[in-house]
Amino acid sequence: MADVVLSILDLEKIYPGGVHAVRGISFDVHEGESVAIIGSSGSGKSTVLRCINRLIEPTKGVIELRGKQINTPNADVNNVRSRIGMVFQSFELFAHLKVLDNVTLGLRHVRGMSKSDAEKVAIEVLERVDMLERINAYPGNLSGGQKQRVAIARALAMKPEVILFDEPTSALDPELIGSVLQTIRGLADEGMTMVIVTHEISFARDVADRIVYLDNGKVAEEGPSSIINEPKTDRLKKFLSSMHEDKIIENVKKES
Repeated sequence: MADVVLSILDLEKIYPGGVHAVRGISFDVHEGESVAIIGSSGSGKSTVLRCINRLIEPTKGVIELRGKQINTPNADVNNVRSRIGMVFQSFELFAHLKVLDNVTLGLRHVRGMSKSDAEKVAIEVLERVDMLERINAYPGNLSGGQKQRVAIARALAMKPEVILFDEPTSALDPELIGSVLQTIRGLADEGMTMVIVTHEISFARDVADRIVYLDNGKVAEEGPSSIINEPKTDRLKKFLSSMHEDKIIENVKKES
């Protein structure tokens, strides 16, 4: 089996006020593997990603990157974030910077690259996500799908060991979702190590090697992507049924 890139052990997160968002979650992510985390709103999906990328601190538990714990007080947070890419649902692009400058910023200030070397890398990754033609555009002149593909290019430019996707299509209009999913599918085909929090269940089934289903802050079921079609637990069956019903309602609204 491929090497373990990311290891989560007994992760817990209790927010101020006693909100117990994550309750003892454990799973590994292997080299070249795509893991999709699914579950209803409030199940702890995004909290897990934010703990991994040190955006928030877990209450307890161990997070390891290639066997070394990264959630210790003396861990270099900037180094962790340069090795673990993050793509947010709200894009997080700098509005005052052109596409090219958004992608080169981390390369120049974190990696210490020269302007010309950073631009070479940026051009390469923007081509991979089919955004080369908009290299001099400002985010305000891009569609939501284009912004998200620039955000993916920015993560790729740092050559991370794993990329985390936090609901990458949730802020997009339905007609723009396809291009972003196609880009992520392409990365999976290339063997990029990824953890994808998504509500796009059919996409998770088609792209992920493994599914982690969270319910009430715990791993309620985990297995190959085939568990989408053949869930073992009643909780996953109920969740998938509710997602299917939501999709039908959404389609009816579109047609009316």
